[in-house]
Formats: sequence, C-alpha cells, structure tokens
Amino acid sequence: MNRPYLLFILASTALVSCTAVGPDYTPPKTPLETSFIGGGGALEEVARDEWWKRLNDRQMNRLVDRGLTQNIDIATALQRIKAANTDLRQTGTAGQFSGGLDAQAQRNNGNPISGDPSESATFGANYILDIFGGVRRDAQRAAAGVEAAKFDAGTVRLALVSGVVSNYIDARYFQEALALTRQNIASLRRTQSLIRDQVEQGALSELDLARSAGQLDTAIADLPPLEAAFEARVFAIATLLAEPAQPLLKQMIAGAPQPYPRSKGSTGVPANLLRNRPDVLAAERRLAAAVAGVGVAEAKLYPSVTLSGSVTAANPSEWSFGPALSLPILNQGPLRARRDAAIISATTAELEWRAQVLAAVEDVQKTQSEFTRKQREVAELRAAQRSRDRTLQLSRKVFELGELNLPDLLDAERFANAARISLAAAVRDLAQSWSALMVATGRGWGDVS
Repeated sequence: MNRPYLLFILASTALVSCTAVGPDYTPPKTPLETSFIGGGGALEEVARDEWWKRLNDRQMNRLVDRGLTQNIDIATALQRIKAANTDLRQTGTAGQFSGGLDAQAQRNNGNPISGDPSESATFGANYILDIFGGVRRDAQRAAAGVEAAKFDAGTVRLALVSGVVSNYIDARYFQEALALTRQNIASLRRTQSLIRDQVEQGALSELDLARSAGQLDTAIADLPPLEAAFEARVFAIATLLAEPAQPLLKQMIAGAPQPYPRSKGSTGVPANLLRNRPDVLAAERRLAAAVAGVGVAEAKLYPSVTLSGSVTAANPSEWSFGPALSLPILNQGPLRARRDAAIISATTAELEWRAQVLAAVEDVQKTQSEFTRKQREVAELRAAQRSRDRTLQLSRKVFELGELNLPDLLDAERFANAARISLAAAVRDLAQSWSALMVATGRGWGDVS
C-alpha cells in the first residue's frame, strides 16, 4: 500500500473515533409541581405492581391473566418490538459492510459445444468509514426506537388490564342492580297483595291497586336494559381476551360481589410519572430517536469515504484495494431540506413529550380527586340507604295497621330502591376511579422485553 493511501486511512480512522455531527441527546426537563394536591410521597418502581389483585376477586384476576396472554393488541405490540429490533440489527457495523462473491462460467468463441470453458470468481468487500458519525447516529436512532416500542407495548398491556377490570366492575354492578331490582319487584308484589286484600275489604279502591300495579310494571321494565348492559360488558371482556363470549357469559352469570377497593390510592409526586408512565417513557424515547435522526441527516451533507477491495479466486495475487470519495455537491439543496425536516421532527417530538407529561399530571390529579370524593359519597349513600330501608320497614307496618296512606308507602318503596341502586352505582364508580388512579400512576404495565 502506498504512503498517501495509508495516511488517508489513518486520518479517516482518527475522525471516526471522535466525530459525530448533529446534536448529542440530553434527557429533556420540564417544570413540575413538587406534589399533587392531596397526594402522597414518592412512588418507587411500580411497573410490576399487580394492583388489580388488591380487589380480591379471583375470577377477575384469571381474566386479566388470560388477557395478558391472548390479547391481539398486545401480540401486535410485541411484533412491533421485533420489527424495531430488526431495524436495529441493520445499523452500526452491520450497515457499514457490504460485498460478496461474484462467480461466472462461460464458453468462449460463441460456441456452447466446442468453445473453450472459462470460469472466474471474485470476492469483493466494501466498508463505509463513519467519518461524521452518521452510522452511529442511525444506531442510536434505532436503539431508541426499540425502547419506544417496548414502552408502547407496556401502554397496550396497561390498556388491556384497564379494559378488563373496568368492564368487569361494570358487569358486577349491573348484576347487583338486577338483584336489587328483583328484590324491589318482590317487595312491590307483597305490597300489591296487601293492597288487594284491602280492596276486597273496601278499605282501598281499584285506583290504589292500579297505582301499585303501575309501579310494579315500571320496576319489571327496568330488567331488560340492565340485562343487556351486563351482557354487553361480558362481550367486551371476551373480545379483549380473544375468546368466545358464550362460555364466559355462563361463568359470569353465576355472580359475585361488586369489587371494592380497600387500599388507598397513593399518587406519589409528579416527577414519578417521568419514569413510571409507559406512554411518557415512550414519548421520551421517540424524542431521542428524532434527535439522533438529525445527526443522520446532517452526516449526509458531508463527504463519504468507502474502502473497497477485491480478490480473484483463480489468481490470489490479483487483488485491488483503495478508498472511494463521494462528494454530495449537486444535491445539497434536498439534503439540507431533509436535515431541516429532521430538526422540525425533533422539535415536534419534544413538544409531544411535554404535552404527554402535562396530560399525565392532569390525569393523576383528576383521578385522585375523584377517588377521594367517591369515598365520601359511598359513605354518605350507605347511611342514606340504611335510613331508607328503615323507613320502608316502618311504613309497611304502619300501612298494615291502616295508619298510612298508599302513596306514602309507594314513595317509601321507591325511595328505598333508589337508595340501594345509588349505593351500588357509587361503589362501581369508586372502584372505577381507584382503577383509573392505578393506571394513571403507571402501575402494572410490566417489564416488556
């Protein structure tokens, strides 16, 4: 090798070891409050916190486990991780090398029968020197893309858990509402029987009997919508699990108590969201990929050097080796436009990350506030329901003694049933708000690999 080539290669290697155009990535920062309103202390790593198990419902736990294994969206997200890893494998050193074996066989003089055979084989290789760091930036971009895909899969897993738990909570509420409505129907029928006896005795009129029948018919009419709502939630769970709905419906019809959160909803501090929320983490990794993309586009503005060599198999003494220089002169305009577009993409990615952080903070604050107020609402409605039930018991006794008119008794029954339904709805809302708070704080999305 002559001296100029050697000096050129050494100089290029020195540049490769220290040069990488484009901005170096630094994690973004954004001002955050030191704590949530009414929040608690810092939260440690919560990705593996299986918070739904604290609702102590074995059937729901089994459904969540099946969903995490069978859900189509999760399977799709895992395929995206594989695709990102495939992209990563094409970068770095793997992207700098190219070449292969070129072999051919032919007969001379144009006669395929009597012509002289001729065979040749040449091995060639090319190596692109990463003088301005474009290859390294591309590897950084691809690596950040893999991490973003993993965090996206975590977001999908968390959405699956949230969907199963939310629909399960609703399904059990509608079952409870059905049971309470049937109890109310039975109570109204007992009342109607009392009224019928008094009509026969002349103490009440047919109009009174018609009034009680109307209230009974109204209660019976409430059953079909509640049944349809229950089945719709079961069907939604079956879709999330990618299972047939009929077997699951048979399992759920057996019934179970409404899920009720016994633990408090600790929120941590806003800064915890930067490391606990998979959607925030994914947005940060997409920002890192976009910043690396600026370096990739910037490097294309500069000259590129390729080392090429070849060896002939028939005569190993015949070889060639040398550098090739490529200068992007005439296409500087389009290349600069692509670099500017990459800068815009990086700026946009940072704005999207900031927006994601703000949305996450609002999400936690809103769900924490709702959970706190739902706790108070449940306590107050529980007391109201006991009072309404007591009023109904006393009203029925007084009515049987003939000291209470029928409208007052019917009102007592209507108010008692409404109080029970309201309490069941509040318990449902409490469990839903607690579940939403667990999701908002980034619990339970798992460690996706």
